[in-house]
Amino acid sequence: MLNLLHHQFKPSFFSILGSDFTDQDYVTIDLSDAKTAKLGLDLSNAYDLQDYVDEYLRIHKAKAAYGGYLEKRSLYNRSPHFKKKNLFHTRNIHLGLDVWAPEGTAVYSPLPGKIHSQQDNLSVGDYGPTLILEHSFDGFRFYTLYGHLSKVALNNFNTGEDIQINQPIAKLGNASENGNYPPHLHFQIIMDIQDYSGDYPGVSSQADLEFYKKNCPDPNLIFSLKS
Repeated sequence: MLNLLHHQFKPSFFSILGSDFTDQDYVTIDLSDAKTAKLGLDLSNAYDLQDYVDEYLRIHKAKAAYGGYLEKRSLYNRSPHFKKKNLFHTRNIHLGLDVWAPEGTAVYSPLPGKIHSQQDNLSVGDYGPTLILEHSFDGFRFYTLYGHLSKVALNNFNTGEDIQINQPIAKLGNASENGNYPPHLHFQIIMDIQDYSGDYPGVSSQADLEFYKKNCPDPNLIFSLKS
């Protein structure tokens, strides 16, 4: 059903970072464990990664970098929030799309919906301020999650409040408030929100991956650029 929505509504999807970002302003980025190991990046804090993303954008003459769906990452090794004794159950496979852009960049809903829930997820490596929107088309319901926002986002809306397609909903937070990451948006599609409110797993273990691949399809179905 989501694939059908993609083909039906794609021309009407609004840019997640707004009209100030054209398709040519984006570049893809690889932050897989293999890539960051090759680069020798210190991922124990936000600083090395911030320097790398800034330089990557400069070299590619881009304003934002995106990627990461189903990417296996060592980025999460620094946080006990993701670790398990059994490596098969350690969460290190990314379920969303990350969009790396400057702190304070406005975030928009790409399609109409309403506020399902919101919460500040405070653990190191977690989302920080998070909004979840609910969308419904012809009786088909699904959700989109927006993580690593600024704290101001949690004061803007009430649960159940309608959100328009071109309405700004938040701004990107900095490392002190967004889970200790360089500024970026975690954007994720969720088919069944289950009993979650203000939060939903954004990183999967290998053990649970088949479930989450079905419940959290590729965000590029909505985010995809025209080029």
